[in-house]
Amino acid sequence: MDMQMLNKVLEVGVKQGASDLHFRPGAPPLFRINGELHPADMDPLQPADTSLIATALMERSKDTSVLTNLQEFDTSYSLPGISRFRANVYRQRGSLGIIMRIIPRDIPSIDSLKLPAVLKEIAANQRGLVLVTGATGAGKTTSLAAMVNEINLSRSSHIITIEDPLEYLHPNKRSSISQREIGIDTHNYVSGLRSALRQDPDVILVGEMRDNESIDIALKAAETGHLVLSTVHTSDATRTINRLISYFPAEEQLSVRHRIAENLKACVAQRLLPTADGKGQCVAMEVMIVTSTISAFIYEDRPTGSLDELIDEGEHPYGMMTFDKHIMALFQQGRISLETAMRNASSPNDFKRSLIYE
Repeated sequence: MDMQMLNKVLEVGVKQGASDLHFRPGAPPLFRINGELHPADMDPLQPADTSLIATALMERSKDTSVLTNLQEFDTSYSLPGISRFRANVYRQRGSLGIIMRIIPRDIPSIDSLKLPAVLKEIAANQRGLVLVTGATGAGKTTSLAAMVNEINLSRSSHIITIEDPLEYLHPNKRSSISQREIGIDTHNYVSGLRSALRQDPDVILVGEMRDNESIDIALKAAETGHLVLSTVHTSDATRTINRLISYFPAEEQLSVRHRIAENLKACVAQRLLPTADGKGQCVAMEVMIVTSTISAFIYEDRPTGSLDELIDEGEHPYGMMTFDKHIMALFQQGRISLETAMRNASSPNDFKRSLIYE
């Protein structure tokens, strides 16, 4: 497969509505469409094919020695007039595989994604820490891009993003946006975050918080009056708080808990569910706004089961919602089927009882 053929495959994937494309020896390219993998109508790839693709994608690193010793590598690729792609090159069974995620050219809005309106209020925060969580492929980056777009449209700020790699390319609107890519514009998240504090930021987006040093700097940025947006690979608010604290040594965990209680403004956990018409996916969310009650809950390290109750009670007037409440709303709107709702509800029996009383 030469690069001209690769571009044709990418174009077909975009037209067919794929979210990801897989390239690995011994199989034809695979398109992930609505959560399922479908083979392209072409011959299986050979090791030479994936090696050629990997070499072309990694030219941006300007390090020809990388490919020889590569185990995994993140980069991006642009096909003018078609789309941009986030690429991960990795070694498997001694050969190279590539996963390419399609990044839409248009910047999404909270409304266009049909996300809960409370996300606009979350984006309106002037300072503090806002986290979007979920599994890989749950749409966290897209939700963050929509929140950055909301800020960009609504106020004059300097927004700095630190990403690995760059995904959505934001034009300057009311805000000025500086986007920095790991490996090209800065060495890593820690150095990018540390430098961002000297670059007159109002808003800092960190693609992912991966270690205690990046978490510590993000908390310092929030403490000093900046709004920090980031992601964590956790399934809900309770696990997110515990995960952040667990990155630190035992003797520091109490002080970190207190810092999170004081600076966390919201935690949005999300999952992608198939739509009722089978033609796409929609987002189900748990939204926790950190009120004084929830801040005290985090500060005092109360039993974790109570947090779900506080989120449920915070629906009015704060706009909080549990996954089950949002799943119920999606079902009532006809956006997901009853089978999907039941399969993804935290408590199917409670969900069924709720249907009876609606």
